[in-house]
Amino acid sequence: MRHGETEWSRLGRHTGCSDIPLTELGRQQARATGSKLGGQRFALVLASPLSRALETARLAGFTDQVEVDRNLAEWDYGIYEGRTTAEIRQEIAGWTVWTHPIVGGESVESAGARVDRVIERVRSADGDVALFAHGHILRVLTARWLDLAPADGRRFALQTATVSVLGWERETPVIERWNESCAAA
Repeated sequence: MRHGETEWSRLGRHTGCSDIPLTELGRQQARATGSKLGGQRFALVLASPLSRALETARLAGFTDQVEVDRNLAEWDYGIYEGRTTAEIRQEIAGWTVWTHPIVGGESVESAGARVDRVIERVRSADGDVALFAHGHILRVLTARWLDLAPADGRRFALQTATVSVLGWERETPVIERWNESCAAA
């Protein structure tokens, strides 16, 4: 699950390590996430330590079960934190987090190594697992789930307040559902 709306996500600002809270709409979306999950039980519920993801997990109904996993924290955008892609492209033509160095931040390969640790934990759980995190790190996680390079996460658009399901077709990791909205009621 990607967390609900924040002011920065609404404005398209790169929100990595900054602990930006959910907006009121984001809190409504988090509760709607719980409704969309329909009381489903999970063997393990993990969330990023950042409040926007952790609050989404709690408002979705997992207060007593959620565990913080620092590997689910959003990508560290370094000097690009708080800026939009359009602003950065005024200085660096064609810039993306996927293709350019993240000055003072984290490489896509480093983000990939973090989510590989999450995937190892997920695959060792005895049942379904819920993850509450952020747009880019969940996109990297999806790429790694599918045995793709971390930068291939660029191919998986992901909106705020959405549910996606990764799973298996026999022994092959697959996307079962993707980017399903949890529109606030």
